[in-house]
Amino acid sequence: MVAGVALGSAAPELSVQLAVVSNIFLRLVKSIIAPILLGLLVSAFGGAASLRGLGRLGWKSLLYFEVMTTIALLMGWGAVMLVRPGDGISLGAQTSQAAKAPGFGETLERSVPNSIFDSMARGDVLQIVVFCLLFGIAANAIGEKARPVLSLAESLSAVAFRYTHFVMCLAPPAVFCAMAATVGENGFGVLSALGKLVATAYVTQALYAILVLGGVLVLFRVPVRRFVDAAKEPFFIAFGTTSSAAALPKALENMAEFGVPKQVLGLVMPLGLSFNLAGSTLHLAMATLFVAQAAGMHLSFTSQAMILLTLKLTSKGVAGIPRANFIVLSALFPAYGIPMEGLPVLLGVDAVIDMIRTGVNILGHCVAPVVITRWEGQPFSFEVHNLDAKR
Repeated sequence: MVAGVALGSAAPELSVQLAVVSNIFLRLVKSIIAPILLGLLVSAFGGAASLRGLGRLGWKSLLYFEVMTTIALLMGWGAVMLVRPGDGISLGAQTSQAAKAPGFGETLERSVPNSIFDSMARGDVLQIVVFCLLFGIAANAIGEKARPVLSLAESLSAVAFRYTHFVMCLAPPAVFCAMAATVGENGFGVLSALGKLVATAYVTQALYAILVLGGVLVLFRVPVRRFVDAAKEPFFIAFGTTSSAAALPKALENMAEFGVPKQVLGLVMPLGLSFNLAGSTLHLAMATLFVAQAAGMHLSFTSQAMILLTLKLTSKGVAGIPRANFIVLSALFPAYGIPMEGLPVLLGVDAVIDMIRTGVNILGHCVAPVVITRWEGQPFSFEVHNLDAKR
C-alpha cells in the first residue's frame, strides 16, 4: 500500500494506467460470486444443523444472533453517516443505475428471480440470495432425500474456496496498482479519508463491544469482571492473528471453565460461526456506505433498506472464505450501482481493520452461550459451587 502511494504521488499519469491490474482482479472476483453464494447459502440454510432439530435452545440462539447482528449493522451504517469518511475520495458514481431509485414494491418484485441462471448471469445478488434461501429451506424440509443436493452445494463451496484462494494471490499487486491509481487521480486526500475510515471502524467496533455486548451481559445479570477474565485471551488471540479459527479452541475452553453448560456451548458457539458475525456485519455496513460516499451517491431510503437486508442475508455462512467481507461486497456493489473501483481501496486497509473486526467476532461468540444460558434459566457451574459451599 505504501509503495503504491509513493508511486501515485511521484508519477500520477503512469499510476492511473496501472488501474488495469486492479480491474482484472475485480473481474476474477466477480466471476466466483454466484458459485460461492449458491454453494454457501444452500448448504447453510439446508445443511448440517437441521432447523427442525434445533429445538427451543436453537431458536432462541438464532433470534439472539439476528438481533445482535442487526444492531451491529445499524451501528456501522450510522457511524459512517455521521463521520462521512468517504467524502475525501472521488470514485465516480454509476449514475445510470443509481438514478432509477425504484419504489419499495418494485424493488420487492425485482428481488424474486424468473430464472436462477439469468440471475447468475446478470450478477443480481439479491435474486440469488432469495433463491438460495428458499431452495435451502426446501432441502431442509425434505430431510435425507436432499442429501445429494447438499453434498453438491458443499463440494461447490470447497471448490469456490480454493478458486478464491488463487484469486487472492493477485491481491497484493492489485492493491499496489489500485492505491497508485487512486492517489495519482485524487492526490493525498485519499489517505486522510482512509485514515478516518480506520479510526471510525475501531471506535465503532469498540463501542459495540462495550455498550452492546457489555450491556447484554449486564441485562442478563452475568458477572462482567469474571466474563472479561475468561474472554480476554481469545480476544487477543483473534486480534493478533486475525483468525477466528485460531481463537476458537481457547474460546470454547474458557467458556466451559466459566461455567457454560456443555449442551449450550456445543450448540450455540458452532451455530454462531455462521450466524453471529457481529464484527464482520458492522464492517460490511461501514464499507458499503464509505464507497457510496466516495462515489458521491445519494441513496434513497428504499435503497438503504434493501442494501442492509441484502447484507444481513449474504453475510451468513461466509466465515471460512478468505477475505470473506471483500467477497460479500463484491457481490453487493454491482446490484446497487456502487462502483467496484472502491474495493481495491478497501482492500488496502482491510488487514488493519481485520484485527478489531475478528476480535469483536470472537467476543460475540463468547457472549452468546453465556446469554443463552441465562435465558434458559440454567446456572453457571461456579454458581452451583458457591451455592453448595454456602450449604
